[in-house]
Amino acid sequence: MKDLIQLEKELLAPSPALIADMAKIEGDMILLGIGGKMGPSMGKLAVAAAKAAGVEKRIIGVSRFSDPKAKAELEAAGIETISCDLLDDKQLQELPLVKNVIYLAGNKFGTTGNESFTWAMNAYLPGRVAEKYRDSRIVAFSSGNVLPFVPVTSGGPSEETSPEPIGEYAQSCLGRERVFEYFSKKNHTPTLIYRLNYAVDFRYGVMMEIAKSVLNGKEIDLKTENVNVIWQGDANEIAIRSLLHCETPAKILNVTGPEILSVYWIANQFGRIFNKEPKFINASTGTALLNNASECHRIFGYPRVTVREIIDITATWISQGGEEFGKATHFQERGGKF
Repeated sequence: MKDLIQLEKELLAPSPALIADMAKIEGDMILLGIGGKMGPSMGKLAVAAAKAAGVEKRIIGVSRFSDPKAKAELEAAGIETISCDLLDDKQLQELPLVKNVIYLAGNKFGTTGNESFTWAMNAYLPGRVAEKYRDSRIVAFSSGNVLPFVPVTSGGPSEETSPEPIGEYAQSCLGRERVFEYFSKKNHTPTLIYRLNYAVDFRYGVMMEIAKSVLNGKEIDLKTENVNVIWQGDANEIAIRSLLHCETPAKILNVTGPEILSVYWIANQFGRIFNKEPKFINASTGTALLNNASECHRIFGYPRVTVREIIDITATWISQGGEEFGKATHFQERGGKF
């Protein structure tokens, strides 16, 4: 486990490209909704990059912080924390005005049966945030769920592909994009819509879910046999560096790894490592929710952490009893029910 912790530190260290860009990003930074899966590591990465770049920059993390331990951990890493219910407009308006905003807030799981809250978080709140931070740069997280299912031989939808969201979660994500686009035009706010799928880490994500299914002898559904993934550390770097690429009107950017991966292939890679025969059900439909991120790779280069490294790291982490977030991606969901 000591080796894994050291490896994690190395993989989460800021790259030379991020350090160089951090020196160019003027002003302080606020991460709205820092308490999710990506927020804590992104905030820590921003602090490390600013330190390495030799620049004085406040990195502020905003969340409800229902877990005091999570708040204390961020503060120990040099992140200023603010407890805030972003849907409470009075609390929102009391937040400090800063030049750089990364918008991570949103709701996905639990949408079914609580649709109104999901729409409030994903489509109403962005308008309130966009108005408050009209004079800032905004990187607003979105999801590849807004895109249509496409043939796995298509190369995936690009930023020019018309959205076709399935289900209320995906529809509300498109609402978030449209609201940020509207206020970017109205207020001339430089904005980038960060359309991500799927970030993976030691503790959660598509790779973790497939690995656990193989290890535990659980059947793997192949109806959606193909996926894109990107290492969370690389996704975090791209999010921070995207502050230098915000535009008016808002720029849309697909973010993921370069490969269209086979779930069958991934499972068999873990099967060799664990000496287990993967179990499969159903046949591929020939379509999947994919993401062509070639524009992202043109701007930022290819991700540093490769798919083979992700597989090896994930297998080792699980084998040594590493902790998990316990938040499933439901990447095989085809009806938009979350």
